[in-house]
Amino acid sequence: MGETPKTRFQVGQVEVEVCEGDITRADAEAITNAANNRLWMGAGVAGAIKRAGGPEIEQEAVSKGPIPVGSAVETTAGRLPYKFVLHGAVMGADLQTSADLISCTTRSCLDLAEKLGLKSLALPAFGTGVGGFDITECARLMAAATREFAEASPDHLRRVVFVLWGKDAYDAFLRGVREVLGGEAR
Repeated sequence: MGETPKTRFQVGQVEVEVCEGDITRADAEAITNAANNRLWMGAGVAGAIKRAGGPEIEQEAVSKGPIPVGSAVETTAGRLPYKFVLHGAVMGADLQTSADLISCTTRSCLDLAEKLGLKSLALPAFGTGVGGFDITECARLMAAATREFAEASPDHLRRVVFVLWGKDAYDAFLRGVREVLGGEAR
């Protein structure tokens, strides 16, 4: 069995990692759900998190909604071994997203992780599932928001992990991240 692909970049004091895998098994203190603003959990990333962590994640999330599109809230992680699941509302109830919403939601999740004192956070490719957004463009947007966050010298968050399901998604996302962040740290 081969090693799971992963690539790392350094942005200020923040290590940015792009890896292929299952976000419910990510090496981070918390994981992020690509949510709608009502915070009900459907298929894709949300479904995987709910299946692995239990229905209590969705129950708690829904009790905190609706939230403004582009914002984020945290819940417990249920049976998952994380401190929190962050829910980034990258789309409304219409399940539509945009470049602005992807950028804003990424920054909201990073800011929330910092506020919670987290040292590491895993995120999926926002809006590329049911939202239908192009994965390479999503990567450019999420990498730019992460670079902006890192350049503000956060006190806590030192590692951001983008987790992609499947080699094709990993390759496409990595292309976009490289365009924004440049050379690899290692």
